[in-house]
Amino acid sequence: MTLQQLEYFLAALEEGSFTAAAERLLLAQPSLSEQVRRLEAELGVALFARVGRGIKPTAAAEALRPHAEAALSAVEHAREAVVAQRELQGGIATFGTFGTARWYPGTQIVMAFRRRHPKVRVRLVGQNSSEVAAAVRAGDLEAGLIALPIDDTGLEVRPIMQDEIVYLSADAARLRHPVTIEDLAAAPLILTDASYGLEDPTRRQLYELAQREGVKIEPAIDVEDVETAIELASRGMGDALVARGVLLSLGRRVPRRLGWVPFAEPLHDTFAFINRRGARLSPAAREFMALAEEGMQAMARELGTTPPRQHPPGG
Repeated sequence: MTLQQLEYFLAALEEGSFTAAAERLLLAQPSLSEQVRRLEAELGVALFARVGRGIKPTAAAEALRPHAEAALSAVEHAREAVVAQRELQGGIATFGTFGTARWYPGTQIVMAFRRRHPKVRVRLVGQNSSEVAAAVRAGDLEAGLIALPIDDTGLEVRPIMQDEIVYLSADAARLRHPVTIEDLAAAPLILTDASYGLEDPTRRQLYELAQREGVKIEPAIDVEDVETAIELASRGMGDALVARGVLLSLGRRVPRRLGWVPFAEPLHDTFAFINRRGARLSPAAREFMALAEEGMQAMARELGTTPPRQHPPGG
């Protein structure tokens, strides 16, 4: 049984003759009749009784009718859904992001996307870049914006922005000069993304740097989110590592008790788009990525014009 056979069957049923049905569908009448005969043969029943030059539906035809209509309606709805998605008139845009994306232009990106495409739902998922990379690799997400490094097996990676990571402390004595990895090894550190450990890109950078220099990094406090790390640092419980973009977005919400300095060997969050290698991205994903790139690069320009590189407590 094919959709074509069901379409021909319904046309014959509605028109009352094979000839009229064929004319409606712009077909040769023998072609339509042959497909209906094949459908009858497959079902093992007659669907029409031939009456003079017309046809009369049998009880079997009346029983088949609602199912045939439902099948063709489902196909049409599927086609409409795909067209709507292609033209960004419906569907859902699902995108993966790194954990601190809310402190970057994430909100503005969603707002811009929804203003342009109000009929498309938006779903942002992801707490950590490694989690997003795994979801994209598995096909659960179409694309994502993540922080490097990650396991890029099976992925296409396109870096778009770097943001400097700085050392945040309420102790002015520890902010007299750019921080070395040896300073870090001796400091009471507060690190974020506790659930992900070495899967977290920032931690991976730190631990790789420490390994090269022959020192060991052991945090005094592990937390999940950057806001908690900043609050604890402001209360003198330890020192945190925070990207300048986050500090820029927080603005006056960063406690004045805190100051920051850069690393002697600069440390950066590198943000990149990822998708499965060779995958064809949907219009929604491409549009979201274009808006995200525009927003991230605008922030990069702002960070490039917001000195100083050294910021004392209370300054």
